[in-house]
Amino acid sequence: MNHRTRVGVLRGGPSTEYEVSINSGATVLSALRNHHENRYQARDIFIDRSGVWHIDGIQTKPEEIVNSVDIVFNALHGSYGEDGKVQSFLEHHGKTFTGSGSLASAIGMNKILSKKAFRDNGVKTPMHMELSSDYIPQNTETIVKELFQTLLLPAIVKPCSSGSSIGVTVVRSYDDIAKALLEAAKHSPVVMIEEFIPGIEATCAVIESFRDQELYALPPIEIRHSSQFFDYKSKYDGQSMEIVPATFADKFKHAIETTSKKVHKALGLKHYSRSDFIIHPKRGIYVLEVNTLPGLTENSLLPKALVAVGSDMPEFVSHVIELSRDN
Repeated sequence: MNHRTRVGVLRGGPSTEYEVSINSGATVLSALRNHHENRYQARDIFIDRSGVWHIDGIQTKPEEIVNSVDIVFNALHGSYGEDGKVQSFLEHHGKTFTGSGSLASAIGMNKILSKKAFRDNGVKTPMHMELSSDYIPQNTETIVKELFQTLLLPAIVKPCSSGSSIGVTVVRSYDDIAKALLEAAKHSPVVMIEEFIPGIEATCAVIESFRDQELYALPPIEIRHSSQFFDYKSKYDGQSMEIVPATFADKFKHAIETTSKKVHKALGLKHYSRSDFIIHPKRGIYVLEVNTLPGLTENSLLPKALVAVGSDMPEFVSHVIELSRDN
């Protein structure tokens, strides 16, 4: 009997994106068990909200878990899963895993560091300023007055290191600033205040060594929603319309595909990523952030883009696992 590769699907975790990670992992487990059962042995590695590890429902020490599988498919999102911490743990134990390494993950998760990488590589991104979260609660009134005098509203207030638009607020008036700062400070040590650029929202995923291309760009997705921006509820509660492929001009599509590849390379990412954009009718295309481990749920954007090119999650999951063997 041929040995099946033991693939541990890592999901859950201590972050605010716990539920998304649970569902992303479920998608991967389903693809492995229902389409690749003769090739891979899927193991469910679950981290609960308090950080306790389990494998196939049994609480087990993390080092014992990773030593019991051949490859880890990382389906964690948010802190610990995307910020380089779990990647560092896996690297320390010499374990093969999907997605980017610890350093690239840490840079991608940190919006300020990733913005610097964008600019260093000639990629346009909105202007910003930053504040320590510890400084905000005791100095809120002073900060609000200073920001109101210098800030051009509307503006975006967001945590420096979180995903799924958690803690993000569009500030449109003086009265909005304090609440937005305090909310963002709950989710990250640093709060970022970013210029608001009106326009069409879009996203584009890239996959390494796919369809005979070194870096393959899936079709850009146009995002339409009823809220102020593409927030958590819009992403996961079906409150948005994602148009695949996007309806905007081909020149914008090609530019977004090219920029997504550029971002992936600039940050030294691995296997796959997804970049988010805003298209201003006169100022052009701006990259907002990069997702080093984009969601893989039934409502997520990358799976929808796969369908648009005649692919699906089983093909993607197998492809990424084989990529992880090679690098």
